[in-house]
Amino acid sequence: MKNISFRNDVLPLKNVLYRLALRITLRHEDAEDIVQDTLIKVWNKRDEWQDIESIKAYSLTVCRNLALDRIKRKDRQNESLDDIQLDNGATSSTNPYEQMLQKDRIELVRRIVNALPEKQRTCMQLRDFEGKTYKEIAAIMDISEDQVKINIFRARQAVKQKYQQLETS
Repeated sequence: MKNISFRNDVLPLKNVLYRLALRITLRHEDAEDIVQDTLIKVWNKRDEWQDIESIKAYSLTVCRNLALDRIKRKDRQNESLDDIQLDNGATSSTNPYEQMLQKDRIELVRRIVNALPEKQRTCMQLRDFEGKTYKEIAAIMDISEDQVKINIFRARQAVKQKYQQLETS
């Protein structure tokens, strides 16, 4: 019998859940609400935890479904983006012009990624930013591993093509 603890196994997932919700909804406020709703839903299922293969995958699935429900309800595309810190040692040694160029490029990539279809965006988020395996992503999104790979491939191709297109124009 698995001994799952809310404090040790579920609460540490808050940041991962937040990033996933934010990538889907593109709004900080919605992502925060979704994380709270996810934690409540997972807590309310505590009597069934022993039947759940992976509490992490279950939590991510609940979070994804709540985020999708939220955007369907609001039926909108919002372009507000999260502010990711530039975690790059080179920024302190580069001149302000290079820093501005780098920041603009990162912002451009963010806009391109956020404009992707939801499945591609979520697969890319889970794989490239959260480090999930194809198998984990397939379980979270309830699609096959092949579909995960196709979505990631298409997302990366779309980002690359759009970035090159915008950089050369």
